[in-house]
Amino acid sequence: MSDPYAAFSGVRFEWPEPGVLRVVLDGPNLNAVNPVVHRELADVWLAIDRDPEVRVALLTGAGEAFSAGGSFDLLDELTNDYAARTRVMREARDLVLNVINCSKPIVSAIHGPAVGAGLVAALLADVSVCGRTARIIDGHTRLGVAAGDHAAICWPLLCGMAKAKYYLLTCDTLLGDEAERIGLVSLCVDDDQVQAKALEVAMSLAQGAQSAIRWTKHTLNHWYRVMQPVFDASLAYEFYGFGGPDAAEGLASHREKRPPEFRGPTSE
Repeated sequence: MSDPYAAFSGVRFEWPEPGVLRVVLDGPNLNAVNPVVHRELADVWLAIDRDPEVRVALLTGAGEAFSAGGSFDLLDELTNDYAARTRVMREARDLVLNVINCSKPIVSAIHGPAVGAGLVAALLADVSVCGRTARIIDGHTRLGVAAGDHAAICWPLLCGMAKAKYYLLTCDTLLGDEAERIGLVSLCVDDDQVQAKALEVAMSLAQGAQSAIRWTKHTLNHWYRVMQPVFDASLAYEFYGFGGPDAAEGLASHREKRPPEFRGPTSE
């Protein structure tokens, strides 16, 4: 039988236990998401859904980080290339919907910085296990674009509108302890226990009644599906913004490690 994951070059796969597939973000610059990884992070859930050997997927990052967000190569494409912007917008939509619609339960193990596309899958996972000093950041407005991708579809449901607005508008860092307290993640444990706890949860799910678990996930995720118009609007505004001056300034400020000076239109 051919390997269903042989075509994936940007993410790594491990089988820590029977039925449990670990998907590992493993790349330079704290597992930054480059164009290849962005596409594969959207597509991998389709392969997992079709793989009869997988009962549970476990998503994590290698080394000291979960993921530091989009690479400069990816962000350059978004700000300078209309065709690339259109392609990546479709991938961002597919990432969210493929995680939601994957029939297999997904567990995320979050440690270190968790930003961007990696954070999308981490928070949409069915069970999220977070380290106490993990740093969750939705950096969209700091980059000069609307908080699109997963944020509008799940943050208000997970942690309430007041907290969602605060963190999405300000881009303040949310540590693991506080993320659990407000309900953004399922569990918070000591940093050195994240991987073990996530695997424990994954093994428990893998040993459970698969039909019951999968249909429970499916029905609960209707809460996300009814919010799809909100998601589509947020995604459109985000990617519209990538063609504007604020996104160009936001990217330059990240590169130059300085505060941004946003001077884009204010009459929307």
